[in-house]
Formats: sequence, structure tokens, C-alpha cells
Amino acid sequence: MSSIGLSFGDRAEERPRSLTSAVQERLRADILSTRLLPGQKLHIAGLAKQFSVSLAAVREALSRLVADGLVQASDQRGFRVSPVSPADLRDVTQTRVDIEGLALRRSIERGDAAWLASVEKSFAALCAVPHTYPDDPTHHYEEWVTRHRIFHRTLVNACGSPWLLGFRDVLHEQSERYRRLAIRRNTEKSRDVEAEHAAIVHATLKRDADAAIAALSTHFTTTMHLVELATPMAAGGGAVV
Repeated sequence: MSSIGLSFGDRAEERPRSLTSAVQERLRADILSTRLLPGQKLHIAGLAKQFSVSLAAVREALSRLVADGLVQASDQRGFRVSPVSPADLRDVTQTRVDIEGLALRRSIERGDAAWLASVEKSFAALCAVPHTYPDDPTHHYEEWVTRHRIFHRTLVNACGSPWLLGFRDVLHEQSERYRRLAIRRNTEKSRDVEAEHAAIVHATLKRDADAAIAALSTHFTTTMHLVELATPMAAGGGAVV
């Protein structure tokens, strides 16, 4: 996989400052939502026409996404959405458990009453919207996706380390693609996501770091196992395109 560049800060709070940035964020959203599927070829000319921008703007946007690990580039084959594989899924999941677990532990140790209140508030906001569309359980309710991202980020916001949060954000984006692949095949119907989140919140509010990290690990690995069931990825770790 290409080297991953870190764009620290909450991307949701940023606004595209140029045509290149606008194309980059649109492509990022399409990749994370799996509207652009793993392995799909990205034609520069077609994208330039679709977005009514120059070839140079599209090429620069794709190069930025290569740095984030969401797109792969080849001299012979051009650009394509980064593929997925069982080995990468396991690596992303375990590394996310390690990094996000550390950030959560530090947040529990350092977070004040205002942070605890923000955790409760973000969880309540997440619970207030449906997980999927009522008439289509294979697609997340988009407002839930937004609140879900905010909820998990809020849990670690008090860790005090921009570097740690930056690594965490990269891993969140990588795992988001896998989670979207699972929901597209409706494999999450047997899990209680709200109860998983509630277990993390309950332990966090009690400042029980060990229990909170254990609940977080269970939450992430449950998603991993459901993705493995939902996605036809070769057991030997071959990429899916």
C-alpha cells in the first residue's frame, strides 16, 4: 500500500478551499461510502468532465488521496480505488484498537466534566436517529453516519495529543470503507450497535478505562467479523477489486 499522509484536524469542520479540494472531498466521500468500490478504476478525463474541472485539478486531488491510502497509483494502470483484503482488514482493525484504545485511556485520565458531558451528548444525538433507512436496511441513514463519526471522535477528544488523533482519524477512514461494505450486504441486522456504544459510554462515564477499552475492542472486532462474512475476500489475503 502507498504511504499514508496525515492531514490532522477534523475534516468535517473544513471546507474545500479550491476546486482541487472540492474534487478531493467529493471523491473521498464516494470512496468512504463505497459508491466508488474497492479496486474501481478512476478515469481522470471522465472525472474532469463530471466535475467540470481541469485534468490537473483531478490529478492533484487523486494524488492527495493516494497519500491518505484511499487511492492507489500505477505508472502503467493509472489511478484506482485502493483494494480491500482480509489481511488489511485485520491490520486496520487491530491497529485501530491499539491507537484508539490509547487515545480513549488518555481521555478518561485527562478529560474534565465538560468532556464527559460531551460524550453523553454525542451518544444521545446518535441514538436519536435510525441506524439505517427504514425502507432500505442495506444503506446507513446519512445523518447517523455523521453522528457516528462525531461520537467516536468525541470519545477520544480529551487525549491531548494531535498526533494520536491524527493517526486515529486515518484509521477511522480506512475502517469506514469496510463497515460500509458490510452494511451493503445487510449483515449487521443481528447486532445491537446501540448496546455496543452504550457499553463504551457507561464505562467511560465511570472512568473505568480497562472496561471502556474492552468494550471498544469488542465493538471494532464485531464489525471486522461481520465484514469478513459479508465480503467475498480470499482467505489467503488476496485483494478484492
